[in-house]
Amino acid sequence: MNGRSRDARRRSGGTAMFKIEDERHAELQVGEFATFDDAVAELRRRAHLPWDQQPNVAPCTNWRNCGRYYEVIEYDDSVRPWQELSRTLVLEVDAQGARWSAETPNQT
Repeated sequence: MNGRSRDARRRSGGTAMFKIEDERHAELQVGEFATFDDAVAELRRRAHLPWDQQPNVAPCTNWRNCGRYYEVIEYDDSVRPWQELSRTLVLEVDAQGARWSAETPNQT
């Protein structure tokens, strides 16, 4: 499901909220986003930051040989606890640079 259809569900009365998670380290990132595209915009900002600086530096002791695998997770926030609706790998960041997932084309 792309960001546009997710955003359409929100406008049509469904409630959704998006968060970014580093899947490799099971670490939710700070911030909640109203749309998938808003979360991708934050990842676009991170893609331009150095891999060895916050927030991209991996939290593990082997951080020099590791990286971040950023996913955007969609939640239904109308229920408690939130229900995960979808999870999309968007961006990988490590010493070799930033790489966009094929699921999120046309990123720079």
